[in-house]
Amino acid sequence: MSRIAGRNAVIYFGTTTSAQASPLSYANTYTLNFGSTKIDVTAFGDRGKVSLAGLPEQSGSMAGFYDDGTGQTYTAAVDGLARKLYIYPSSLTVTQYFFGSVVADFNHDSTVDGAATFSSTFTAATADGIQKVG
Repeated sequence: MSRIAGRNAVIYFGTTTSAQASPLSYANTYTLNFGSTKIDVTAFGDRGKVSLAGLPEQSGSMAGFYDDGTGQTYTAAVDGLARKLYIYPSSLTVTQYFFGSVVADFNHDSTVDGAATFSSTFTAATADGIQKVG
């Protein structure tokens, strides 16, 4: 194992619900979150809060510079259908990646003194969730 530079990351995102994922243009950041729901089972007399682990959950986000030539994340947000997502932390190591089917939201920001940007948050759309390979 070794450390990697984020600059070599690649995100692939489906243009339609049935399409193969294709590169997401001009992305420059992503996050992945893995956790589980917490079920509160605190009872009278407990000396602190007590929780049980519930179902696992996966979510994340991606962002970058807005590209008016593709509407991958916008289309996914407005039609509400799941898309294929693949994230390679490094394109130099293609045997390690995260993948899954996700439901995404879309946000577009622009300022007078900056570049137009997009951001998208997503959650796993299937019981398999987002998985890691490698």
